[in-house]
Amino acid sequence: MRIALHGRDVNSESIVYVQQVIDTIKGNGSEVYFTEQLAHRLKKYSANFPIENIIENKDVLVQVDYFFSLGGDGTLLETVTKIGHLEIPILGVNLGTLGFLATTAKHEIDIALEKFFRKEFSFDSRILLHLDSNQDVFDGLNFALNEVAILKRDTSSMIIVHCYVNGEYMNTYWADGLMVSTPTGSTGYSLSAGGPLVLPHSDNFIITPVSPHNLNVRPLIVSGSSIISFEIEGKGRTFLTSLDYRSYTVDNSIKLSVRKENFCVKLVNLKGYNFFDTLRNKLNWGLDIRN
Repeated sequence: MRIALHGRDVNSESIVYVQQVIDTIKGNGSEVYFTEQLAHRLKKYSANFPIENIIENKDVLVQVDYFFSLGGDGTLLETVTKIGHLEIPILGVNLGTLGFLATTAKHEIDIALEKFFRKEFSFDSRILLHLDSNQDVFDGLNFALNEVAILKRDTSSMIIVHCYVNGEYMNTYWADGLMVSTPTGSTGYSLSAGGPLVLPHSDNFIITPVSPHNLNVRPLIVSGSSIISFEIEGKGRTFLTSLDYRSYTVDNSIKLSVRKENFCVKLVNLKGYNFFDTLRNKLNWGLDIRN
């Protein structure tokens, strides 16, 4: 079995956990591969770090059976962009703080990897968003696991976003921005902007305004088969469009629409994982002293 590792913020404190993961993989007779970014970080701390296989191109990537994301949720989102349409299953090992998507805590690595190598897990398929535009602003990586957002720049005036669903006019938002999130993304930026919690396997998208300048707009849940398109106005000619952690400045001549991607993300859910437990433990969902 070939297992690739990716991490972007490995430091002197977390490198011991990376070594633990590597030793466990090799101890179970599997090969370890490294993304170039992780290999560079590891070499920074130890020039003699045992790095044998580096993923330098797609030909190497297609040989990988599983990906381990070593970091927080941002690292896992970055791992998704490296895998793309290949749908290589991802196990998230949380070396950061919250770790909502990266559910394996660093103090549980031994137990988690025992379950993994005993095949005590299932695959959790998550839908992605696909961004269509008349300009190639994301170098072909025009998909997102959490959300697609259209946002004003810096301290500029709010923007006006005309929103259409399947070609029919839906609403105009005067706001700092507008986002479309997946059920996975409902616990992220959308939640911070007042959006609802949506169960991960729901086939829906959530349209959530960011700081709207009126009191009578609310987030809206639409079918996952919808095509959502936008026309943007504003005093400034430029604004930000973002896919998860990646953002670009574009002008208002760009045409944008969002739909479901034709491939998905496969997360490895180890035996004992429960989404509602994660909501309660990491977001304090339903926290009440009477419980």
